[in-house]
Amino acid sequence: MPFFSIIIPLYNKANSIAQTLHSVINQNFRDYEIIIINDGSTDQSEEAVHCFDDDRIRYILTENQGVSKARNLGIQKAKGTLIAFLDADDYWYPNHLDILATLYQKFPEAGLYTTSYEKRFNSKSTHIVNFKNIDPTGKRFMIIDDFFDSSLIDPIAWTSACAVPKRIIDILGAFDISITHGAGEDTDLWIRIALRYNVVLATFITATYHLDATNRISNTNTLQRSFIDLSKFEKEEKQNISLKNYLDQNRFAISLQYRMAGDHKTAKKYRKEIDFINLNTKQKILIRLPKSLLLLSKKIQTFLILKAGIKLSSFT
Repeated sequence: MPFFSIIIPLYNKANSIAQTLHSVINQNFRDYEIIIINDGSTDQSEEAVHCFDDDRIRYILTENQGVSKARNLGIQKAKGTLIAFLDADDYWYPNHLDILATLYQKFPEAGLYTTSYEKRFNSKSTHIVNFKNIDPTGKRFMIIDDFFDSSLIDPIAWTSACAVPKRIIDILGAFDISITHGAGEDTDLWIRIALRYNVVLATFITATYHLDATNRISNTNTLQRSFIDLSKFEKEEKQNISLKNYLDQNRFAISLQYRMAGDHKTAKKYRKEIDFINLNTKQKILIRLPKSLLLLSKKIQTFLILKAGIKLSSFT
């Protein structure tokens, strides 16, 4: 039985899947299986995968049903102790699985294992992740005291840098398939885990988040996406100030997306659920701006990140 089962959902990533797979094959830690779920790709993704001759690769072709169903199918087929996730356009440094394995050895009862990572916006703009009150390059293996508070700048848990014990998923369930097109299915699972188990972090940079990749599901038209149901945590957020703040940051981000898409009714619904004490001055201004000014603000933000190289919070 392999130690890691690596789940890679694949949909029209012919231009990137080879580089992603090479980053797995080149891992220092070798005890793993790779489960690739081709979610109905219509490009040359299948041919790119079949160029790899490695008996650790298990390839499954399905009709297109979305990333959550693809990951869940991979989890069902998994034989490993830890489930590691990797999107078909992201990248692991050779130390990634080695660091995760060490983290597991140090904290075998934890529910979520994750590492530091970097975010690539284009060839000239790559930034190390920014955690609240935690040095992402500190070379430490640590239990996160407050997962929700620590994730208020950049998220502690990013899917392609995470691993979850198979037993935890068996208890809590896998990804919520009612959430579509990358609209929070991973966030939903991390919240459910963090409410019941320790989240542990290795502050080593082991992965690259390719935000400049083509065909990202998060770029799907907002009105075609089904977002995470944050109200399902209503009971918990009343008892957990950090969770309330974290959920309000997500509500803020989703509300802005609906406002920019022209769905003012849904934007208002999310806005009404926010305690404005959790928003900073800039956010309070943005959430009241008309669509035209919001779109202008978005263009300016994109310029600052891509051209000026300025780092911004995930929620601003």
